[in-house]
Amino acid sequence: MIRRRSSRALLALAALLPAFSLEAMAQGAPPAPPVTVATPLAKRVTNWDEFTGRFEADEQVEVRARVSGFVDKVHFKDGDMVKAGDLLFTIDQRPYTLAVDAARAEVARTKAQVDLNQNEVERAEALTQNRTITARDIDQRRANLNGAIASHQAAEANLKTAELNLEWTQVRAPLAGRLSNRRVDPGNLIAGGQSGATLLTTIVALDPIKFVFDVSESDYLRYARLASLRGVAPEARVRLSDETTWTRIGKIDFVDNTLNARSGTIRGRAVFANPDRFLTPGAFGRLRLDAGEVDGLLVPDSVIVSDQANKIVLTVGADNKVVPKPVTLGQITDGLRVITKGLSASDKVIVNGLANPMVRPGVTVTPQPSEIKAAAAK
Repeated sequence: MIRRRSSRALLALAALLPAFSLEAMAQGAPPAPPVTVATPLAKRVTNWDEFTGRFEADEQVEVRARVSGFVDKVHFKDGDMVKAGDLLFTIDQRPYTLAVDAARAEVARTKAQVDLNQNEVERAEALTQNRTITARDIDQRRANLNGAIASHQAAEANLKTAELNLEWTQVRAPLAGRLSNRRVDPGNLIAGGQSGATLLTTIVALDPIKFVFDVSESDYLRYARLASLRGVAPEARVRLSDETTWTRIGKIDFVDNTLNARSGTIRGRAVFANPDRFLTPGAFGRLRLDAGEVDGLLVPDSVIVSDQANKIVLTVGADNKVVPKPVTLGQITDGLRVITKGLSASDKVIVNGLANPMVRPGVTVTPQPSEIKAAAAK
Protein backbone atom coordinates (compact mmCIF):
# COMPACT_ATOMS: atom_id res chain seq x y z
CA MET A 1 0.00 0.00 0.00
CA ILE A 2 2.81 2.37 0.87
CA ARG A 3 4.60 1.45 -2.35
CA ARG A 4 1.53 2.31 -4.47
CA ARG A 5 1.22 5.76 -2.87
CA SER A 6 4.93 6.45 -3.45
CA SER A 7 4.65 5.51 -7.12
CA ARG A 8 1.66 7.83 -7.65
CA ALA A 9 3.55 10.73 -6.00
CA LEU A 10 6.56 10.20 -8.23
CA LEU A 11 4.37 10.16 -11.38
CA ALA A 12 2.64 13.40 -10.33
CA LEU A 13 6.00 15.09 -9.67
CA ALA A 14 7.33 13.94 -13.04
CA ALA A 15 4.27 15.42 -14.79
CA LEU A 16 4.81 18.80 -13.11
CA LEU A 17 8.53 19.05 -13.96
CA PRO A 18 8.09 20.25 -17.65
CA ALA A 19 5.72 23.00 -16.54
CA PHE A 20 8.17 24.18 -13.89
CA SER A 21 11.04 24.05 -16.40
CA LEU A 22 9.17 26.17 -19.01
CA GLU A 23 8.18 28.70 -16.34
CA ALA A 24 11.77 28.86 -15.10
CA MET A 25 13.07 29.34 -18.63
CA ALA A 26 10.49 32.04 -19.27
CA GLN A 27 11.47 33.86 -16.11
CA GLY A 28 15.20 33.57 -16.87
CA ALA A 29 15.06 34.43 -20.66
CA PRO A 30 16.31 37.90 -21.71
CA PRO A 31 13.60 40.43 -22.63
CA ALA A 32 12.89 41.32 -26.26
CA PRO A 33 15.40 44.00 -27.37
CA PRO A 34 13.88 47.46 -27.85
CA VAL A 35 14.06 49.11 -31.29
CA THR A 36 12.80 52.37 -32.69
CA VAL A 37 10.51 52.05 -35.69
CA ALA A 38 8.92 54.51 -38.09
CA THR A 39 6.96 54.36 -41.30
CA PRO A 40 8.75 55.59 -44.45
CA LEU A 41 8.36 59.28 -45.27
CA ALA A 42 6.02 59.51 -48.26
CA LYS A 43 6.92 62.50 -50.39
CA ARG A 44 6.74 63.77 -53.94
CA VAL A 45 10.37 63.79 -55.11
CA THR A 46 12.21 64.68 -58.28
CA ASN A 47 13.65 61.61 -59.95
CA TRP A 48 17.23 62.04 -61.17
CA ASP A 49 19.37 59.93 -63.50
CA GLU A 50 23.16 60.15 -63.36
CA PHE A 51 25.66 59.94 -66.22
CA THR A 52 29.43 60.29 -66.56
CA GLY A 53 30.98 62.58 -69.14
CA ARG A 54 33.59 65.20 -69.94
CA PHE A 55 33.65 68.97 -70.20
CA GLU A 56 34.35 70.48 -73.60
CA ALA A 57 35.14 74.03 -74.65
CA ASP A 58 32.30 75.96 -76.23
CA GLU A 59 34.77 77.13 -78.91
CA GLN A 60 38.35 76.05 -79.62
CA VAL A 61 40.79 77.49 -82.17
CA GLU A 62 44.27 76.51 -83.31
CA VAL A 63 46.14 79.76 -83.88
CA ARG A 64 48.22 79.69 -87.08
CA ALA A 65 49.76 82.49 -89.13
CA ARG A 66 48.45 83.35 -92.60
CA VAL A 67 51.85 84.54 -93.82
CA SER A 68 55.33 83.09 -93.47
CA GLY A 69 58.27 84.78 -91.81
CA PHE A 70 60.38 85.08 -88.69
CA VAL A 71 58.57 85.54 -85.36
CA ASP A 72 59.52 88.98 -84.11
CA LYS A 73 57.61 89.25 -80.82
CA VAL A 74 55.29 87.22 -78.56
CA HIS A 75 52.77 89.44 -76.74
CA PHE A 76 51.31 87.11 -74.12
CA LYS A 77 52.25 84.82 -71.26
CA ASP A 78 51.41 81.14 -71.33
CA GLY A 79 47.93 80.52 -69.98
CA ASP A 80 46.74 84.13 -70.22
CA MET A 81 43.08 85.06 -70.61
CA VAL A 82 42.62 87.12 -73.78
CA LYS A 83 39.85 88.98 -75.53
CA ALA A 84 38.97 88.73 -79.20
CA GLY A 85 41.37 90.91 -81.21
CA ASP A 86 44.23 90.91 -78.69
CA LEU A 87 47.67 90.85 -80.32
CA LEU A 88 49.45 87.51 -79.81
CA PHE A 89 52.40 87.34 -82.25
CA THR A 90 54.17 89.76 -84.54
CA ILE A 91 55.95 88.41 -87.62
CA ASP A 92 58.84 90.38 -89.15
CA GLN A 93 57.02 93.11 -91.07
CA ARG A 94 59.87 94.54 -93.16
CA PRO A 95 59.45 92.36 -96.26
CA TYR A 96 55.72 92.98 -96.28
CA THR A 97 56.16 96.74 -95.81
CA LEU A 98 58.44 96.80 -98.87
CA ALA A 99 55.86 94.81 -100.80
CA VAL A 100 53.21 97.41 -99.94
CA ASP A 101 55.50 100.24 -101.09
CA ALA A 102 56.20 98.47 -104.39
CA ALA A 103 52.48 97.85 -104.92
CA ARG A 104 51.70 101.52 -104.30
CA ALA A 105 54.36 102.55 -106.83
CA GLU A 106 52.83 100.23 -109.38
CA VAL A 107 49.41 101.75 -108.74
CA ALA A 108 50.86 105.23 -109.37
CA ARG A 109 52.56 104.10 -112.60
CA THR A 110 49.42 102.49 -114.00
CA LYS A 111 47.38 105.53 -113.01
CA ALA A 112 49.72 107.74 -115.02
CA GLN A 113 49.39 105.37 -117.97
CA VAL A 114 45.61 105.59 -117.74
CA ASP A 115 45.76 109.41 -117.75
CA LEU A 116 48.05 109.41 -120.78
CA ASN A 117 45.85 107.08 -122.77
CA GLN A 118 42.77 109.02 -121.78
CA ASN A 119 44.30 112.23 -123.17
CA GLU A 120 45.22 110.50 -126.42
CA VAL A 121 41.69 109.24 -126.88
CA GLU A 122 40.26 112.72 -126.28
CA ARG A 123 42.67 114.26 -128.86
CA ALA A 124 41.80 111.59 -131.40
CA GLU A 125 38.09 112.18 -130.97
CA ALA A 126 38.65 115.92 -131.63
CA LEU A 127 40.58 115.19 -134.85
CA THR A 128 37.90 112.94 -136.29
CA GLN A 129 35.77 115.94 -137.24
CA ASN A 130 38.23 117.13 -139.96
CA ARG A 131 39.21 113.54 -140.81
CA THR A 132 42.82 114.13 -139.74
CA ILE A 133 42.93 110.69 -138.02
CA THR A 134 41.44 107.44 -139.14
CA ALA A 135 38.83 105.43 -137.28
CA ARG A 136 41.38 102.65 -136.87
CA ASP A 137 43.72 104.93 -134.94
CA ILE A 138 40.87 105.95 -132.64
CA ASP A 139 40.01 102.31 -131.96
CA GLN A 140 43.67 101.57 -131.19
CA ARG A 141 43.92 104.43 -128.72
CA ARG A 142 40.68 103.35 -127.00
CA ALA A 143 42.05 99.82 -126.71
CA ASN A 144 45.24 101.20 -125.19
CA LEU A 145 43.12 103.12 -122.66
CA ASN A 146 41.14 100.04 -121.72
CA GLY A 147 44.34 98.06 -121.28
CA ALA A 148 45.79 100.76 -119.06
CA ILE A 149 42.62 100.80 -116.95
CA ALA A 150 42.82 97.01 -116.52
CA SER A 151 46.49 97.25 -115.50
CA HIS A 152 45.60 99.94 -112.98
CA GLN A 153 42.84 97.81 -111.48
CA ALA A 154 45.23 94.83 -111.19
CA ALA A 155 47.78 97.07 -109.48
CA GLU A 156 45.17 98.25 -106.98
CA ALA A 157 44.24 94.62 -106.24
CA ASN A 158 47.91 93.76 -105.71
CA LEU A 159 48.18 96.70 -103.32
CA LYS A 160 45.23 95.44 -101.27
CA THR A 161 46.80 91.97 -101.16
CA ALA A 162 50.11 93.42 -100.00
CA GLU A 163 48.36 95.50 -97.32
CA LEU A 164 46.42 92.43 -96.18
CA ASN A 165 49.62 90.38 -95.91
CA LEU A 166 51.15 93.20 -93.87
CA GLU A 167 48.10 93.17 -91.57
CA TRP A 168 48.43 89.40 -91.18
CA THR A 169 51.93 89.79 -89.76
CA GLN A 170 50.08 90.70 -86.55
CA VAL A 171 48.47 87.46 -85.34
CA ARG A 172 45.47 88.33 -83.17
CA ALA A 173 43.13 86.27 -80.98
CA PRO A 174 40.07 85.20 -83.01
CA LEU A 175 37.98 84.71 -79.85
CA ALA A 176 37.98 85.39 -76.12
CA GLY A 177 39.27 82.61 -73.90
CA ARG A 178 42.30 81.04 -72.28
CA LEU A 179 45.55 80.57 -74.18
CA SER A 180 47.71 77.48 -74.11
CA ASN A 181 51.49 77.82 -74.08
CA ARG A 182 53.30 79.30 -77.09
CA ARG A 183 54.63 76.69 -79.46
CA VAL A 184 57.31 78.93 -81.05
CA ASP A 185 59.69 81.51 -79.64
CA PRO A 186 60.85 84.78 -81.21
CA GLY A 187 63.43 84.25 -83.94
CA ASN A 188 61.90 81.09 -85.35
CA LEU A 189 60.89 80.88 -88.99
CA ILE A 190 57.27 79.79 -89.34
CA ALA A 191 55.22 78.71 -92.32
CA GLY A 192 51.92 80.42 -93.06
CA GLY A 193 49.11 79.89 -95.51
CA GLN A 194 46.09 77.66 -95.88
CA SER A 195 47.96 74.34 -95.56
CA GLY A 196 51.03 73.32 -93.61
CA ALA A 197 50.96 76.44 -91.44
CA THR A 198 52.89 76.28 -88.18
CA LEU A 199 50.80 75.88 -85.02
CA LEU A 200 51.50 78.85 -82.74
CA THR A 201 49.13 78.19 -79.80
CA THR A 202 45.51 77.28 -79.04
CA ILE A 203 42.62 79.18 -77.46
CA VAL A 204 39.58 77.70 -75.71
CA ALA A 205 36.44 79.61 -74.75
CA LEU A 206 35.42 78.77 -71.18
CA ASP A 207 32.20 80.66 -70.50
CA PRO A 208 29.85 79.01 -71.16
CA ILE A 209 31.26 75.48 -71.10
CA LYS A 210 29.68 72.29 -72.41
CA PHE A 211 29.40 68.81 -70.93
CA VAL A 212 29.22 65.81 -73.28
CA PHE A 213 27.85 62.42 -72.18
CA ASP A 214 26.27 59.24 -73.58
CA VAL A 215 22.87 57.78 -72.68
CA SER A 216 21.38 54.40 -73.50
CA GLU A 217 18.67 53.94 -76.09
CA SER A 218 16.04 53.23 -73.44
CA ASP A 219 16.97 56.38 -71.52
CA TYR A 220 16.89 58.38 -74.75
CA LEU A 221 13.37 57.18 -75.57
CA ARG A 222 12.18 57.92 -72.05
CA TYR A 223 13.59 61.44 -72.05
CA ALA A 224 12.35 62.11 -75.59
CA ARG A 225 8.79 61.30 -74.53
CA LEU A 226 9.18 63.30 -71.33
CA ALA A 227 10.49 66.31 -73.26
CA SER A 228 7.55 66.13 -75.67
CA LEU A 229 5.18 66.29 -72.70
CA ARG A 230 7.04 69.12 -70.99
CA GLY A 231 7.80 71.13 -74.09
CA VAL A 232 11.13 72.28 -72.58
CA ALA A 233 14.61 70.79 -72.23
CA PRO A 234 15.21 68.91 -68.93
CA GLU A 235 17.24 70.56 -66.21
CA ALA A 236 20.80 69.27 -65.83
CA ARG A 237 23.15 69.47 -62.86
CA VAL A 238 26.82 68.61 -62.76
CA ARG A 239 29.49 68.09 -60.12
CA LEU A 240 33.21 67.39 -60.26
CA SER A 241 34.89 64.28 -58.88
CA ASP A 242 35.78 66.00 -55.59
CA GLU A 243 32.38 67.62 -55.06
CA THR A 244 29.42 66.20 -53.12
CA THR A 245 26.73 68.75 -53.99
CA TRP A 246 24.98 69.54 -57.26
CA THR A 247 25.12 73.32 -57.30
CA ARG A 248 26.00 73.84 -60.98
CA ILE A 249 22.77 74.06 -62.98
CA GLY A 250 22.47 74.03 -66.77
CA LYS A 251 20.31 72.92 -69.67
CA ILE A 252 20.46 70.26 -72.37
CA ASP A 253 21.18 72.09 -75.64
CA PHE A 254 21.97 69.25 -78.07
CA VAL A 255 21.21 65.58 -78.72
CA ASP A 256 22.92 63.79 -81.60
CA ASN A 257 20.91 62.75 -84.66
CA THR A 258 21.87 59.04 -84.63
CA LEU A 259 22.40 56.25 -82.13
CA ASN A 260 25.76 54.51 -82.08
CA ALA A 261 25.10 51.10 -83.63
CA ARG A 262 27.91 49.43 -81.67
CA SER A 263 27.30 50.77 -78.19
CA GLY A 264 23.56 51.42 -78.45
CA THR A 265 24.01 54.90 -76.98
CA ILE A 266 23.41 58.43 -78.17
CA ARG A 267 25.50 61.51 -77.42
CA GLY A 268 23.97 64.37 -75.48
CA ARG A 269 25.32 67.76 -74.47
CA ALA A 270 24.51 70.21 -71.69
CA VAL A 271 25.67 73.81 -71.37
CA PHE A 272 26.68 75.46 -68.07
CA ALA A 273 27.65 78.97 -67.09
CA ASN A 274 31.29 79.20 -66.03
CA PRO A 275 31.89 82.83 -65.00
CA ASP A 276 34.87 82.00 -62.77
CA ARG A 277 36.44 79.82 -65.51
CA PHE A 278 36.94 77.06 -62.94
CA LEU A 279 35.46 74.28 -65.07
CA THR A 280 38.14 73.09 -67.49
CA PRO A 281 37.75 71.28 -70.83
CA GLY A 282 38.70 67.61 -70.57
CA ALA A 283 37.75 67.21 -66.90
CA PHE A 284 35.46 64.35 -65.86
CA GLY A 285 32.16 65.01 -64.14
CA ARG A 286 28.86 63.48 -63.09
CA LEU A 287 25.64 64.75 -64.63
CA ARG A 288 22.15 64.52 -63.15
CA LEU A 289 19.12 64.84 -65.39
CA ASP A 290 15.65 65.71 -64.15
CA ALA A 291 13.55 62.65 -65.01
CA GLY A 292 10.28 64.02 -63.62
CA GLU A 293 8.54 63.83 -60.26
CA VAL A 294 7.42 60.58 -58.63
CA ASP A 295 5.82 59.52 -55.34
CA GLY A 296 8.68 58.18 -53.27
CA LEU A 297 9.24 56.50 -49.89
CA LEU A 298 12.22 57.91 -47.98
CA VAL A 299 14.24 56.34 -45.16
CA PRO A 300 17.56 57.23 -43.54
CA ASP A 301 20.52 55.84 -45.43
CA SER A 302 21.83 54.35 -42.17
CA VAL A 303 18.98 51.80 -41.93
CA ILE A 304 20.02 50.04 -45.14
CA VAL A 305 22.07 46.87 -44.66
CA SER A 306 23.58 44.53 -47.23
CA ASP A 307 23.78 40.81 -47.70
CA GLN A 308 25.72 39.08 -50.44
CA ALA A 309 23.52 40.29 -53.28
CA ASN A 310 20.84 42.69 -52.04
CA LYS A 311 20.21 45.85 -50.14
CA ILE A 312 17.90 45.14 -47.19
CA VAL A 313 15.76 47.16 -44.82
CA LEU A 314 14.74 45.50 -41.52
CA THR A 315 11.11 45.98 -40.56
CA VAL A 316 8.89 44.83 -37.67
CA GLY A 317 5.88 42.66 -38.52
CA ALA A 318 2.50 42.40 -36.86
CA ASP A 319 3.86 39.82 -34.38
CA ASN A 320 6.76 42.13 -33.42
CA LYS A 321 9.25 39.93 -35.24
CA VAL A 322 12.01 41.35 -37.42
CA VAL A 323 11.24 40.93 -41.13
CA PRO A 324 13.96 41.69 -43.74
CA LYS A 325 12.80 43.28 -47.00
CA PRO A 326 15.03 43.52 -50.10
CA VAL A 327 14.77 47.02 -51.60
CA THR A 328 15.85 48.95 -54.67
CA LEU A 329 17.60 52.23 -53.90
CA GLY A 330 17.15 55.61 -55.54
CA GLN A 331 18.95 58.89 -55.03
CA ILE A 332 19.47 60.90 -51.85
CA THR A 333 16.80 63.58 -51.36
CA ASP A 334 16.67 65.95 -48.38
CA GLY A 335 19.22 63.78 -46.58
CA LEU A 336 17.14 60.60 -46.99
CA ARG A 337 17.41 57.64 -49.35
CA VAL A 338 14.61 57.13 -51.82
CA ILE A 339 13.35 53.53 -51.96
CA THR A 340 11.94 52.77 -55.40
CA LYS A 341 10.91 49.16 -54.75
CA GLY A 342 10.49 46.81 -51.80
CA LEU A 343 8.69 48.94 -49.17
CA SER A 344 5.13 50.05 -48.57
CA ALA A 345 3.98 53.18 -46.81
CA SER A 346 2.69 51.13 -43.84
CA ASP A 347 5.91 49.18 -43.14
CA LYS A 348 7.50 49.77 -39.74
CA VAL A 349 11.17 50.32 -40.50
CA ILE A 350 13.73 49.85 -37.75
CA VAL A 351 15.52 53.22 -37.62
CA ASN A 352 17.39 52.74 -34.33
CA GLY A 353 18.70 49.66 -32.56
CA LEU A 354 20.34 47.92 -35.49
CA ALA A 355 23.67 47.92 -33.68
CA ASN A 356 22.29 45.43 -31.14
CA PRO A 357 23.52 41.98 -32.25
CA MET A 358 20.28 40.44 -30.97
CA VAL A 359 18.26 42.39 -33.58
CA ARG A 360 18.24 40.02 -36.52
CA PRO A 361 15.62 38.46 -38.81
CA GLY A 362 13.04 36.34 -36.97
CA VAL A 363 13.78 37.76 -33.51
CA THR A 364 10.98 39.26 -31.45
CA VAL A 365 11.62 42.88 -30.52
CA THR A 366 9.91 45.63 -28.55
CA PRO A 367 9.04 48.40 -31.05
CA GLN A 368 9.01 52.02 -29.96
CA PRO A 369 7.32 54.43 -32.41
CA SER A 370 9.17 57.34 -33.93
CA GLU A 371 9.01 59.53 -37.05
CA ILE A 372 11.27 60.02 -40.07
CA LYS A 373 11.89 63.68 -40.96
CA ALA A 374 13.60 65.18 -43.95
CA ALA A 375 16.85 67.01 -43.30
CA ALA A 376 15.31 70.26 -44.56
CA ALA A 377 12.60 70.01 -41.91
CA LYS A 378 15.00 69.70 -39.01
